[in-house]
Amino acid sequence: MNARPLALLLGFVAAAHAADKFTITTTNDSGLARPAETIAVKWSDVNAAMPHALIQHIAVKDEAGHALPFQVTNVNPESKDPQNIGIAYGELLFQHDFAAGEKRATFTVERTDAIAPPFPTKVFARYVPERLDDFAWENDRIAHRTYGPALAAPDSEHRGKEVLVTSGLDVWCKRVTYPIVDRWYNKGHDHYHHDEGEGMDMYNVGTSRGCGGTGIWDGHSLAVAGNYVTWKVIANGPIRAIFELTYGPWIVNGIKVTEVKRFTVDAGHNLDCIESTFGFDGAPELTVGIGLNKDSADKGQDPHPTVTKNEAQHSLAQWEPQKVNGDLGEAIILPANFSGFAEDKVNQLILAKVAPGNPLRYFVGAGWAKSGQFSSEQEWKSYVAAEAARIAAPISIAISD
Repeated sequence: MNARPLALLLGFVAAAHAADKFTITTTNDSGLARPAETIAVKWSDVNAAMPHALIQHIAVKDEAGHALPFQVTNVNPESKDPQNIGIAYGELLFQHDFAAGEKRATFTVERTDAIAPPFPTKVFARYVPERLDDFAWENDRIAHRTYGPALAAPDSEHRGKEVLVTSGLDVWCKRVTYPIVDRWYNKGHDHYHHDEGEGMDMYNVGTSRGCGGTGIWDGHSLAVAGNYVTWKVIANGPIRAIFELTYGPWIVNGIKVTEVKRFTVDAGHNLDCIESTFGFDGAPELTVGIGLNKDSADKGQDPHPTVTKNEAQHSLAQWEPQKVNGDLGEAIILPANFSGFAEDKVNQLILAKVAPGNPLRYFVGAGWAKSGQFSSEQEWKSYVAAEAARIAAPISIAISD
């Protein structure tokens, strides 16, 4: 064989080898500690680096060669894909714990002959028709729920059905890392108001904003939507859950407003990312208030909450000491569009200006002393400050052969 065909053959072999593996380099210029940092790579970039990859036949490995749990989001499950390029897929997700001062971490993605195993799920979201259209979600640290049309419907047959009209967001406090939403609903409504070892629902929402609900602020009062109208689950673990809730319409000073909330819930974090997109005509912009209930504690807990408003961080934090249930922290971080703070009778508010159709991104969540994660107000405030700094300085991602 002469030199030219041999060189071509070696080139083909090298190309084939390169297509079976590629490298992801993540850069953390800030040097901040970033526990459970979610690394998201567009599947179109994965397919460009490793054409026709099958999600059940890949492995993601760290620099030491350890296989990592991963997830591929399926954003368009009805898409046909005859060329096997993954057009239904959104992103490849995995996580890394950046230590303080760790500015770079590299990972490899490679084809495998073996089938990738299912990974234990750390996040979960679902519609709960058996409890009056609740929608509930959780990760390995905290859980939440909100309320749907069935709960808002009147008790027309006078059977004692619970009625509550609210778009506030509830908190379920966990002291375990495994999923509890299904277990608690199966236990029955009364049981999850008592801590039987896994945590409890001790948070009162009522008609407040709860932990991160929204409304339109006119400078004096907050006009709010009713219960969510429709729901859609987009991704559901093991690392990230994504879902949408639709609200409205409701009227604000003669303007009809609608809202779509997209929630991104990642494992290992107490704060979820929410993107709210408001629809309205008749005004170039409106002011949105994102709220925390001033007094969410159960009866008899005698809380004396303290509030921290941090203009530099664009954050609003609250700490509620309680007699026996365990202290509770709540927080909102608003990376952009910050327009100050306000309050009404029941809510502390952080304000943002929004234009119609432009998503408003913010982070909302809670932390419970009995979870073992936070033992004091200062620890909660430090966590919120660290999350605000992390959000303000995202990592960068590069792909190479």
